[in-house]
Amino acid sequence: MNLVDINTLFGTEDKCRELLVRLRFPEGSRCLRCKGPVVKLGTEKQLFYCKDCDYQFSVTSGTVFNDSHLPLAKWFLTTHLLCEAKKGMSACQIQRTVGMSYKTAWYLCHRIRHAMAHTDKPMLDGTVEMDETYVGGVNKGKGRIYRVENKEVVVGIRKRNGDLRFFHAQDAKAGTLAKFIRENISEDVEVMITDDFSSHPVAMKKAGVKNHKTIVHSKGVYAIGDVHTNTVESAFSLLKRGIMGTWHRLSAKHLAAYLEEMTFRFNRRKNSDLFLDTLRHMITAPVLTFEKLTA
Repeated sequence: MNLVDINTLFGTEDKCRELLVRLRFPEGSRCLRCKGPVVKLGTEKQLFYCKDCDYQFSVTSGTVFNDSHLPLAKWFLTTHLLCEAKKGMSACQIQRTVGMSYKTAWYLCHRIRHAMAHTDKPMLDGTVEMDETYVGGVNKGKGRIYRVENKEVVVGIRKRNGDLRFFHAQDAKAGTLAKFIRENISEDVEVMITDDFSSHPVAMKKAGVKNHKTIVHSKGVYAIGDVHTNTVESAFSLLKRGIMGTWHRLSAKHLAAYLEEMTFRFNRRKNSDLFLDTLRHMITAPVLTFEKLTA
């Protein structure tokens, strides 16, 4: 589905709401409170009414669309632009392309990212690579310590020919890495591959990983057969292209949201129904208020 299709199929408010109703209530409309039968009211916003609990609601109630005055057609266009842009799209670009204020575009993009974060994340197994990178900040002084002291740590975990995970971490210590391993790696993992960073062996031991292989980057070795971290590092490269070439500047506070967007899109890059899949998550994700976002 491309932009022309979006404009043709969902160019009006009624058509957009009809699609959201089908996605949210695939088995028929039900009350959001008591799950009882509802009737459709002849109103502009296509409200539903439940006689059992005397409750009125619309298809966007309790979702990331909640209380939005922006036309749903612009929501759909922005969603398509975000999920189809390989390196993401900035709020400034959305502002110019779709037509809205910067504040509205920024809030809109974050609500879509919020929905992308509320997805099922199965435990990773098979051959899994793990590495860390540093983003943001300004390089100061010489040597590794000076280069990373003012930057943010991003931990990457990627299954060969499978899903990717990015995490904004406080540090790259063994305890922090072990926590991410326990929360995302299955006990049945065949092998975990990392570089020779000193925290990795301790983290593997703490997390109970039995088979751990290391590629010694410090000696200029980057692959020995199937032992390498090139898979996760290629994902880091895409992330940094997004930061430097698309978003240009983002705060540490919201870094995790951008990481969720990148992983959501990356893991579904071969999905022909990516737009509809994103909408399904948007109508099941909880409300994100502007006050909560900027708190």
